[in-house]
Amino acid sequence: MSTVTSITIRKYRIKDLSPVVRLFTDSVHELTAAAYDETQRYAWASRTPNLDTWQDRLASLETLVAEDGDALAGFISYEPSGVIDLVFTAPNYARQGIASALYQEAEKQLQKKGIKELQTEASVVARPFFEKHGFEVLEEQRVTIKGVQFLRFNMHKQLQA
Repeated sequence: MSTVTSITIRKYRIKDLSPVVRLFTDSVHELTAAAYDETQRYAWASRTPNLDTWQDRLASLETLVAEDGDALAGFISYEPSGVIDLVFTAPNYARQGIASALYQEAEKQLQKKGIKELQTEASVVARPFFEKHGFEVLEEQRVTIKGVQFLRFNMHKQLQA
């Protein structure tokens, strides 16, 4: 596994909206194809996303982005309460440590705020990533998005004091 060492992690800015949404869409369609069929991928990530909906969603979350020069390499979004909502990398940055670097920075920031437990609802593809970072599955869930069924995992992690 190669690692990108030149990334910079910073807080999300509104000008990042379109690149973040494009990264999310590309990531879902390219990196999850082995686990999800085309119908599932389109239900999860429309090829014509609503930027207003995304702007509202991201406004309610803390979001960090990883940049490699001018290229957006990945992002993580989480609630101040410790719920990790989104972790995605650009397809050409997959498996290079970007998501782990973003996750570690988010965990550090949440620990500084006194958060004792992290939670997430992980996809089939994201489950191994979260397990690698110390999360445990609490339960399997079946959810329906736009009429399409998905398996996901409610996961949590206790943080050290």
